[in-house]
Amino acid sequence: MADRFRLVYLKSTGLEKSDFNDSFSSYEKKTMAAPSSSESSRTDPEYNIPQTFSSEAILKQAKTDLKHPDPKVRILAIKYYLEKSYPSISMSLLQEILSDRDPEVRVQALRSLIKFRSPIISPFLKKHLKDNAPQVRIAALRGMFQYQEKIDLNIFLQFLSDESSWVRRKVATLLGWTQMEGTLPILVELSRDQDSRVRKAALFSLVALYPDESESRLMEAITDSDPSVQKWVKMTLEKIVVRPLKKRKAFLKNPG
Repeated sequence: MADRFRLVYLKSTGLEKSDFNDSFSSYEKKTMAAPSSSESSRTDPEYNIPQTFSSEAILKQAKTDLKHPDPKVRILAIKYYLEKSYPSISMSLLQEILSDRDPEVRVQALRSLIKFRSPIISPFLKKHLKDNAPQVRIAALRGMFQYQEKIDLNIFLQFLSDESSWVRRKVATLLGWTQMEGTLPILVELSRDQDSRVRKAALFSLVALYPDESESRLMEAITDSDPSVQKWVKMTLEKIVVRPLKKRKAFLKNPG
């Protein structure tokens, strides 16, 4: 009976097709400037809960699905009911599901909480920066950047030695998207990471945020052990050298 209810409910909202393998990068692009869930539910028909069932029946089914043994069903309950409901209904359930045994469920719970943009979730984000699953730590990191609140730089120091290169790389990338004082030494340290992808991400952020200070680090990286990093560094240095020459030529042609 429960499965039949879920099927009818999902079909009524046009959400029977779901992709549980969306990349983090595609999610990022959609959510960095996304409106809050409560606003969307009032203006976008896609987010409106169907009137076929009473809100009590849907909430009851959602609670049942959150205890389902299949993590995909638990993700559906978060994504297609709790995330689309009002905070007064969803916040406590989302906080509870943050302790779920499956990391992908915890990731979805964090994503949904972040969309409500409530200040009370800040402690939960900080707590899950130390989650044992790298994808959850990344979701918590993204949440902190999305809130654009003042972040203690000591938080990033703990990630310099994170066991996951995926996490270290994401830290290097996220720092490059935000103007924050004191990130230069952190990015320099990450630019010497043992993983070449982390090094490249850190170098890219260094060039974006600190064009002058990054030149000396680029000169060091020109002998990087990874040929792809070497190639990128050489191309970047060439652009840095050519750019002032172009400006000088333009000035000579148009001295007035």
